[in-house]
This record gives sequence, C-alpha cells and structure tokens, in this order.
Amino acid sequence: QVKMVASGGDSVQPGGSLRLSCGTSQSTYSSYCMGWFRQAPGKEREGVASIDSDGRTTYTNAVKGRFTVSRDNAKNTLYLQMNDLKPEDSAMYYCAGDGGYCYFGDLLQRWRSEDFGNQGTQVTVSS
Repeated sequence: QVKMVASGGDSVQPGGSLRLSCGTSQSTYSSYCMGWFRQAPGKEREGVASIDSDGRTTYTNAVKGRFTVSRDNAKNTLYLQMNDLKPEDSAMYYCAGDGGYCYFGDLLQRWRSEDFGNQGTQVTVSS
C-alpha cells in the first residue's frame, strides 16, 4: 500500500477550479488502485474518487461531472482536477492506494481509520 503527500490545495471562490497532486517514489504505485479522500472538521472521512491501474475511475455522486481523477504512471503521480467547486467541497484532501478492489467506497473502507498526519492538502471554497 502507499500513502502519499497531497499538494495543490488553496482557498477559492465558488465556481472556481483547483488541481490536486500526489506523488510517490514507490515503484509499485503503477499497479495500485489509487484514490482521493476528504474530511471536513467534525465530519467522517469521505471517499471522493478512485482510479485503477488501467485508468478506470469511480466517483462519489457529490462530485460526479465536476471532478476528474487521473494518474501519470511514468511520473508516479496522481491528480484530482476539481471544477465548479462548491462550499461543501471544503475539506482536507488525502490520497492513498493499495492492491485491493478498486471502487471509491471500498478504498475508503480500507483507509477509513488511517492517520494521514500532515499529508493532506486543504481546500477551502468560500465567497
């Protein structure tokens, strides 16, 4: 399994866009199911999106049509393009992956209790 450091978070206005990134030097990255999670203060961690080694993706309904997860296996990097951001998207965003079944909900269950420390990136959407 791999837990990576996320970057690219910022404060934006509603309707704005951000691109988050995660990188790793772990050579097994390219074979893993990778995903994004988010957690707002006082709320449970939420699965956002997943992508398998062949590029197949799944998304939580709240972000479908607005967020796009992608990966560059040559660079061992995972991305999350976030468009039309809403205040409810405000949260700390984390990324991780493993060799398990690649669906965002299943990935969340495997990482639900993980302590990501300071490896997340903050997204704040407010006017």
